[in-house]
Amino acid sequence: METRPYVSWDLMNRFMIDVFQAAGVPEEDAKICADVLLESDRRGIESHGCNRFKPIYLDRIANGTLMPVTKLDIVKETPTTVVMDANNGMGMVASYHMMEKLIEKAGQYGMAGGAIFNSTHYGIAGYWTSMAEKAGMIGITGTNARPSVAPTFGVEPMMGTNPFTFSMPTDEEFPFNFDCATSIVQNGKIEYYARMGKETPPGLVVTKDGGTMTDSPEILKEMRAGNCALLPIGGLGEETGGYKGYGFTTIVEILSAALAGGPYMKELSGKNPDGSNRMYRLGHFFFVINPAFFMGLDTFKSTAGGILRGLRNSERAPGAERIYTAGEKEYLAWQERKDKGVPVSESVQKELLELRDKYNLPYTFPFE
Repeated sequence: METRPYVSWDLMNRFMIDVFQAAGVPEEDAKICADVLLESDRRGIESHGCNRFKPIYLDRIANGTLMPVTKLDIVKETPTTVVMDANNGMGMVASYHMMEKLIEKAGQYGMAGGAIFNSTHYGIAGYWTSMAEKAGMIGITGTNARPSVAPTFGVEPMMGTNPFTFSMPTDEEFPFNFDCATSIVQNGKIEYYARMGKETPPGLVVTKDGGTMTDSPEILKEMRAGNCALLPIGGLGEETGGYKGYGFTTIVEILSAALAGGPYMKELSGKNPDGSNRMYRLGHFFFVINPAFFMGLDTFKSTAGGILRGLRNSERAPGAERIYTAGEKEYLAWQERKDKGVPVSESVQKELLELRDKYNLPYTFPFE
């Protein structure tokens, strides 16, 4: 049962927009950023929602590793492709405008793809693929990130958690939305564990001696120092298929960097050799496919829906209440939260009050 206090969606949205603006983000860009963060909370994916509002965005604006005004340059464009330089601005703003362009191109030509370089954290990956799905299309995206994942048989953090994300329209109340990291767990989840005073489950992190760690704050500290790393999907070694997650992580790293000729792996650490801050310069890739250019949207939606219903209606394991398909739990989370608002932990409450006081904003929260 949820015991944390709720903040209404409208109040949190207005507050985040005002804070972003106070930090120098233009109003229209601030609206995009706030909506991306809140969409994560709407879906119950708290690792990328208001939990990250201050540490990933406001703090980085303050320390100079994220430019509040996003200057977008199109460095190459064809009828079906776009390469964009985000100039170290808001990754969410760059991605929004990229997806708008690709959806328009796919509407005309059936498919479109784009790559962004010199970017920053772009929020929940599923937001971008959902833009395509809402337009009746298939969305695919991925992004690299600061190094935190070790290759199979390795112990050094070399690649990011590198989500590989798909959204597809269906004839059901909710789409198919597969949004997850290619590591077993993402950095944001460990940050969430640390905030909630919880240990990280064993077997998700590898240390230099091949062991594991469970102390969440210590994991975050030691991973930044390069003394431990997250494991790819499949876990340690090959016996449980760790090489598969390693392969997917590498695919995302290559596509995120190589399509736009951007930096990769250790170059994305956000730190200079002397430990001082520098720009992250992340890369993202996006693809949009229009089913209307194949056998039609209705055929696609009914077939996709039939597959998902078949999976959910298949025989359950003993003791299992139900079988889910990707996107269903997020839909159910929204049904649970839409009239209640955003649940906020004690640590997030303190950050919201800190930001309010810093920018002298006239807000009162229900947890005060």
